[in-house]
Amino acid sequence: MIERYSMSPIKEIWTLEQQYKRWLEVEIAAVKACEEFEMAPKGISDKIRQNAYINVDEILEIESVVDHDVIAFIKGVTKNMGDEERYFHRGMTSSDVVDTALALGIKEAGEHILKSLEEFYEILKEKSASHKNTVNVARTHGIHGEPSSFGLKLLSFLAETERNIERFKKALDEVSQGKISGAVGNYANIDPEIEERALQILGLKCAKVSTQVVPRDVHAEFFSVLALIGASIERIAVEIRHLQKTEVLEAQEPFRKGQRGSSAMPHKKNPIICERLTGMARMLRSYAMTSYENIALWHERDISHSSVERVFFPDATMIAFYMIEKIKYVMKDLIVNEDRMKETFERSYNLVYSQRVMLGLIEKGISREESYKVVQECALKAWDERKGFKELLKNHPLIKEKISSDEIEDFFENTYYLRNIDKVYKRFDI
Repeated sequence: MIERYSMSPIKEIWTLEQQYKRWLEVEIAAVKACEEFEMAPKGISDKIRQNAYINVDEILEIESVVDHDVIAFIKGVTKNMGDEERYFHRGMTSSDVVDTALALGIKEAGEHILKSLEEFYEILKEKSASHKNTVNVARTHGIHGEPSSFGLKLLSFLAETERNIERFKKALDEVSQGKISGAVGNYANIDPEIEERALQILGLKCAKVSTQVVPRDVHAEFFSVLALIGASIERIAVEIRHLQKTEVLEAQEPFRKGQRGSSAMPHKKNPIICERLTGMARMLRSYAMTSYENIALWHERDISHSSVERVFFPDATMIAFYMIEKIKYVMKDLIVNEDRMKETFERSYNLVYSQRVMLGLIEKGISREESYKVVQECALKAWDERKGFKELLKNHPLIKEKISSDEIEDFFENTYYLRNIDKVYKRFDI
């Protein structure tokens, strides 16, 4: 991931030095398990830890000759070891180390992502509560629909985030699995008990069946959930981008002191964060697709998955974390222009009350078909002639005959449209 979008603490997880340190932890856990089952001398794992030598530049120099990263790691890390070197990597294959250490990295990154996602949930919950009774025009197809609650809009984001948290917890638990089962997964040179204990030491689950690698469907599930999280954030970002349009301006992402929107136009306040998040969601979806492509490997394993995973495993976790951190900032300091929301009703001449008028006519004994036609006639006239919908209704002969002026006024009362939202809010203990 380029530095521009790399954020701590995720970016530190994926450095080459941290990768080698995770590899070493896997190797030591396997030796420690051997000690416990009396397959290695007591204390040998401590000697390995004490004498292990990690120098990134030296390991890379060895790799330039042997053209194999794990062999280079083994040669480099054991250079200062004595007899304990015989127990290092015994009965193991490269993927035992790489895949298990990869699970450690994903788990660590995932825990940070989960914490950030849960913080985002709380921000949305607070924002939803504060705008519970903020009346706005809800839109369908981009066109004014009916009066609603801006808080209810936010509550839909909250519900989706709640689902994402549950999905992510499950996927994180599933992806936190390793394997130490040897070259083709049949434990020919290492016992299953060693694998189970070593993974227990590392805080990982054991893959029920592995080949030379951990099955890639578990990774695909994880990155699919990351893509869903990205899509949810994109939905929020696209909503804000629309609401920030000059002719709408009902909500805006924060604009810091000293910030500038355009090199050419000093007046500009652009929704740059939300646009950036929209683009990043596309990358997460592409990475999810790539993870699906990695499931089908030849026989017990090939390395067609390896090169792409070196890129997208770090990048996808960093992008997801970045997106959540940025949407947290946007939603926490979101600028909500309630006055503009009120003005929006006038932009469509208060046509958003049309359904209630139609239902009022139906209650007075007019057929639904006739009621629809009469109200639509007034609505289209209001739109074409740029006249107030309410006044046209009051002057329509049939409506005037059936509905009093006071009743029409009641039809344009916004509290009617919010009368049931408490029931929705109670589902979230708000």
